[in-house]
Amino acid sequence: MRGVLDRMARAGRPPLHALTPEQARAFYEAGANVLDLPPHRMARVDALAIPARDGALLVAELVVPHRPPHAAPLPVLLYLHGGGFTVGSVRTHAPLCRHLAHLAGCAVLSLDYRLAPEHRFPTAVHDAFDALAWLRGAAAGLGLDPGRIAIGGDSAGGTLAVVTALQARDAGWPLALQLLFYPGCSAWQDTASHRRFGHGFLLEAPTIQWFFRHYIDDSQREDWRFAPLLAPDFDHVAPAWIGLAECDPLVDEGVLLADALRMAGVAVDLEIYRGVTHEFIKMGRILPEALRAHQDAARALRHTFGDAGA
Repeated sequence: MRGVLDRMARAGRPPLHALTPEQARAFYEAGANVLDLPPHRMARVDALAIPARDGALLVAELVVPHRPPHAAPLPVLLYLHGGGFTVGSVRTHAPLCRHLAHLAGCAVLSLDYRLAPEHRFPTAVHDAFDALAWLRGAAAGLGLDPGRIAIGGDSAGGTLAVVTALQARDAGWPLALQLLFYPGCSAWQDTASHRRFGHGFLLEAPTIQWFFRHYIDDSQREDWRFAPLLAPDFDHVAPAWIGLAECDPLVDEGVLLADALRMAGVAVDLEIYRGVTHEFIKMGRILPEALRAHQDAARALRHTFGDAGA
């Protein structure tokens, strides 16, 4: 991990917060898969358009792994990519989604929710919930099992996944699992891990604030749909698998989320991967910890989908 950070420093990578949102998206997309695994070949890759509540059509990609002929409908993971609500896309997370589909033996629906600053809070929250609502109705027609749906994401996508799981609970929609890689959970970046890892560990404190300035007004930050640790309660929400990076400003928030879920009686599997930073799950070419996290997450999906289908 230190070698990765040193090579990035020598390459003179501009920080995202020094760029415009358009430049940051192009820069992030150009480098997103450099350290990631080659994408697995899938049995199906479907480009989909999902209607949002305001009439917009959201781009999404459904990937289906190879399986025996005449197999039962597959469970599905709705995946929400990271990128501070400002960068990232289906394309930047395609290798990760395909690898999870391959390892877990499930379909993965990856969503291009709308990004800030063109679409500020709570548009991304609405898009994630609308995609889940659509998936529940469309799953059977896509050869998927509407009774075995999980939701997941990394970083900002993890935030959206937690929020969507809470909204699904309130709507009476059962979910099999929350699959969360280092989600952001708090209104203000004031934990010890933000102070310790906010500089020199890939995700920089000024970049976090740059993301949030584009996404949300300070007066809205204590809305639980931005800061899910402030949710009124976590009772009866879907069980969670949470994978955190030890050297990440967000690690304390992830631990606090796990604690809040456990206090509400929710089953939680928490893994902290030592010696790695934010974004490590997209560095499977060089980090064994990334491969272990993929395997752990896939095992959680297989376990929960098997239980849900039993």
